[in-house]
Amino acid sequence: MKVISVCVGSSCHLKGSYDIIKIFKKLIKDNNLDEEWELKAEFCCNNCRNPVSVRIGDSEPYSLEVDNAKAFFKEKILGA
Repeated sequence: MKVISVCVGSSCHLKGSYDIIKIFKKLIKDNNLDEEWELKAEFCCNNCRNPVSVRIGDSEPYSLEVDNAKAFFKEKILGA
């Protein structure tokens, strides 16, 4: 199973990590990817100066804002 990790440390929390988690949960469900992708929370990615940190597998963290979460999902998850 592939994993998407969203940072929920204090900096990312304040920048909207829980909103991104909600968006990803809905997109995973809407695209019937429940058996293929697992969504996890990660405490800290040490990327606190940037927007919310998101990892795909063991990747370096991507920096997302709530406004670009859907586009990121379409490109990196659906386009993979």
